[in-house]
Amino acid sequence: MPLLIDGYNLLHASGIMGRGVGPGGLERSRLAMLNFLAASIAPVELPRTTVVFDAHDAPRGLPRVVRHRDITVRFAAKYESADELIEELIRTESAPRRLVVVSGDRRIQRAARRRRAKAVASDAWYAELVQARRQRAQAGVETPDRPPVPLLEEDVNYWIDQFGGDSLLKECGRAEEGDEPFNPFPPDYGKDLE
Repeated sequence: MPLLIDGYNLLHASGIMGRGVGPGGLERSRLAMLNFLAASIAPVELPRTTVVFDAHDAPRGLPRVVRHRDITVRFAAKYESADELIEELIRTESAPRRLVVVSGDRRIQRAARRRRAKAVASDAWYAELVQARRQRAQAGVETPDRPPVPLLEEDVNYWIDQFGGDSLLKECGRAEEGDEPFNPFPPDYGKDLE
C-alpha cells in the first residue's frame, strides 16, 4: 500500500523536532525522523513510502528527490508549499484507493478523501507506528536485514560534496606510490588514550 507523508507535519506531531533547533537543527531533525521511519515501517513498504518536505528549508545543493534507506524523500522546490506537491501526488496516483496519506492538514486530508485515499492524522498515525514498534520489540521480533541497494548517483555526488568534494576524495584514497597515505587526524591525535 503506497504511503504518502507530509514531512514537516509529522515531524512536529511526533515531537522529534526539538526546541531552539539552531544551525543544522532542522536537517538533524529531518534525518532523525527519516531514520525512525526506516526502522519502523515494514521493509516491504519502504520502497512505496514518500515523504514530502517544503523546499525553503532544504539543505543547499541537495537534489529535490533523494532516497533515504529505501524511502523516497521529495523537497517541494517548484511549489509554493509541500501541500501543493502532496496534492499533485494524490491527484496523479494511479490507484488512489490503496494510498494512505499521513497529514494533520485538513486541506491534504480533503484532497485524499476526494480521491478515496485513506487520510490519517499525523499524530494518530505516529502513535500507531510507535505502538506497533513496541509490540514487535516486546515480542522479540526483529526487522530482517535488507539486502544492500545501489546508491543513486545524485546521492553519491551530494555526499562527496558534503565531505569536501572530489579533489579531497582523490587525496584521501588515491595517493601516488611512495607517498604517505592521507591522514585526516593531526599528529599525536589519540596519544592521550594509550
